[in-house]
Amino acid sequence: MIAAPISAPRINPAFAQAVMDGLSRSPQKTLPASWLYDEVGSALFEVITVLPEYGLTRADSALLGRAAEEIIGVAGRPEVIIELGSGTGTKTRHILRAASAGGPVDYFPIDISRAALENCKATLGSMDDVRIEPIEASYLEGIDQALALRRSEERTLILFLGSTIGNFAPDEAESFLRRIRQRVHAKDSLLLGADLVKPVPRLIAAYDDPLGVTAAFNLNLLARINRELDGQFDLSRFAHEARYNERQSRIEMHLRSRIAQEVRIDALDMAVSFRAGETIWTESSYKFRPEALRNTGLRAGWTSMRQWIDGDWGFAETLFSAAGSL
Repeated sequence: MIAAPISAPRINPAFAQAVMDGLSRSPQKTLPASWLYDEVGSALFEVITVLPEYGLTRADSALLGRAAEEIIGVAGRPEVIIELGSGTGTKTRHILRAASAGGPVDYFPIDISRAALENCKATLGSMDDVRIEPIEASYLEGIDQALALRRSEERTLILFLGSTIGNFAPDEAESFLRRIRQRVHAKDSLLLGADLVKPVPRLIAAYDDPLGVTAAFNLNLLARINRELDGQFDLSRFAHEARYNERQSRIEMHLRSRIAQEVRIDALDMAVSFRAGETIWTESSYKFRPEALRNTGLRAGWTSMRQWIDGDWGFAETLFSAAGSL
């Protein structure tokens, strides 16, 4: 019997366009952080979350564990919970348990990673009175899909946890929160997780761990281009780099070319030239002060209801209401 040929993976046009646009930029090449999370990247990030240097996820989860019942009560006992960038949904269990104590809950995890959504459903699928409907989509597209499935009288809580808001520039964050606000009813609410400003050495260690897991996570973006777009990146010729921009209060992740080189990306019929030391900027992680978070939500049309802060690592959960006018 003659074996059937192995077909190449279907090219994601949005990923292809992002790579073409980002690697053509001058003077700073960029790649959007959202593309870090393919199946391999999502698995590596789950490892990052348990590293001793990376306290963000533990602080987020601990805070939700302590405050979940209060959060659900202040949010008005929502029947629908939508989570943006759910990942495996492990820390969301606290919120779902508190919400489902008052009756059945519809949970819509939204992620662009199918593997993450499958893991999320496997992790949370056994919870009583929680119906899980994963949505593989971008954030706003996913919100639209989820809201179209709810009944008009149902109250909704949108979760944006893990400080993903820190991946947006300040004006982009405000615009994004406003666009969410424009989609919901006055009785709905938003729970926003955000990492707080802390000493620089602690931040750098969190994004450049000694085991090299974060480096592998970052470099996997080049490996993804190789896998999906027939790229010719030699990962040994690039290095992970984490920097802190004091003026902007943000960690920046870069991939630095160790040498002058040219890299082909065959599926795009593209050659990318790098100078020695030139970088691809892959992620920004803005750090916040508590009052700045409240003010950002206010400018986006939300009303700040309550804020919970983890004082050990430095992390905040801020609950906003959509009540009031835009």
